[in-house]
Amino acid sequence: MTNRFIQIFFFFCLSCSGCNAQNSALSKPQKYEFRAAWIATVENIDWPKRGQYNSELQKQDFIRILNEHKKSNLNAVFVQVRDACDAYYAKSTEPWSEFLTGQQGKFPTPFYDPLNFMIEEAHNRNLEFHAWLNLNRATFKKSRTLAPDHISVTKPEWMLVYDGQKLLNFGIPEVRKYITDVVVQIVKNYDVDGIHFDDYFYPYEVTGEVLKDEETFKKYNGGIKNINEWRRSNTDSLIYQISDAIKKIKPRVKFGISPFGVWRNFSLKNPDGSCTQAGLTSYDNLYSDTRKWLQQGWIDYIAPQIYFEHAHSKIPYNELALWWKDNTFGKHLYIGQGIYKIKAGWSLTEAPKQIRFNRENISSQGSIFFSSRSLTENYGGFQDTLRRNYYRFPALIPAMPWKDSIPPLAPQKLLVLKNDKGIPVLTWQPGEKAVDDDLNNYYAVYRFEKGEKPDLTKAEKLIYIGKLNTFEDTVAEKFRGYIYCVTSFDRLHNESEDYAMFTTEYGYESSK
Repeated sequence: MTNRFIQIFFFFCLSCSGCNAQNSALSKPQKYEFRAAWIATVENIDWPKRGQYNSELQKQDFIRILNEHKKSNLNAVFVQVRDACDAYYAKSTEPWSEFLTGQQGKFPTPFYDPLNFMIEEAHNRNLEFHAWLNLNRATFKKSRTLAPDHISVTKPEWMLVYDGQKLLNFGIPEVRKYITDVVVQIVKNYDVDGIHFDDYFYPYEVTGEVLKDEETFKKYNGGIKNINEWRRSNTDSLIYQISDAIKKIKPRVKFGISPFGVWRNFSLKNPDGSCTQAGLTSYDNLYSDTRKWLQQGWIDYIAPQIYFEHAHSKIPYNELALWWKDNTFGKHLYIGQGIYKIKAGWSLTEAPKQIRFNRENISSQGSIFFSSRSLTENYGGFQDTLRRNYYRFPALIPAMPWKDSIPPLAPQKLLVLKNDKGIPVLTWQPGEKAVDDDLNNYYAVYRFEKGEKPDLTKAEKLIYIGKLNTFEDTVAEKFRGYIYCVTSFDRLHNESEDYAMFTTEYGYESSK
């Protein structure tokens, strides 16, 4: 062989080895993985479409979005229902959002309750529904309309003006109670699975702007001498109040935060920070000590917005993701993936690389993608990549044992019969109430080869997750026998310890 031929030969071998390793990682199914998208309503980013104020058209479009995400085997959605002290739901003291109806305070036409509708449609598809609220914003720089009963009008003394918009002043105890009451209204009146806040606490710093809350600090400092510490204390108090209220009303409802990705940079004075060089941090600039909230058990999950690529010079993705792995204190970690950046020039390999890294190195409980349209519009073919590779099998939402660790009872009386097309049709009965009074909320069907010992840890055997107690196995081979196992899950995703089982054979079916 010539030297040139040897070089080409070894390059070809290495390339194939890399492809095989990559395909192996892509094809490995995950039994438990949180998979979600943020559906942003502010400025009509994802829903409803700008200028689409007819309720029926809004409903159709939301159903389209859910169906797209269900096809991608997502299992949760985060829908923004409060943009700026406004509402996308009827049972609210705040006015209807201008992004929903074209004018703040104007009722939907024909009238409907979007939040009720969205929750029902999500649950019908066995998708968790998390109500996503903005905490601090009262008005936008370019607000087109403002209702006369808006809080910025009725309570001007509660407002801070910063960078051309009005913000709620967290330093005032009545403001913190007001925000908590907004959350309580949702939790009491709607069947949400979670309450979710993003990264807006105190405002992102703007050059030349000063946050004028000195008078509030003088009045409500409670002995705290440093204004920065006082601001963090205000945010701590707000998060604790909300957490405590949710637990008292509906302890099954999850509470989580999606902060700016960097809590604090590492330094000799701050050895707990990440090895990053961020220009701002959640702790020092936004006055939100998210790490403390996890440590204290005030929140159930964290979804840091790690919208940085692997090769970022100051905030490399890997470094930050690894830091969060070590700082969740037993709570769930869902990585916020900035796939919208694909349209802004991200390499098409970046987002898949991040998912592989999450699975192989940090064992996160899953991902939340920003934003929904980045998937439904298939930026860079990423939705196709999820469907073909990473999410080609369904996955179960990981349980939260600190909220509920009692499994439901297994389904009963599984029967498998073939229809007139020869397709196996499974039907079963729900299990009885568990000791904590939980009923079966949804089911999983596993399929094994005849003679194979059922092993429910094998994610590739999972062929159905859903609420219906019937399932058609349309991909079953006509002349093969199978073992089917069906388990049940409660609302917080605990799986039954036992299962219903049925064995089919060619020419007849026999129950076991």
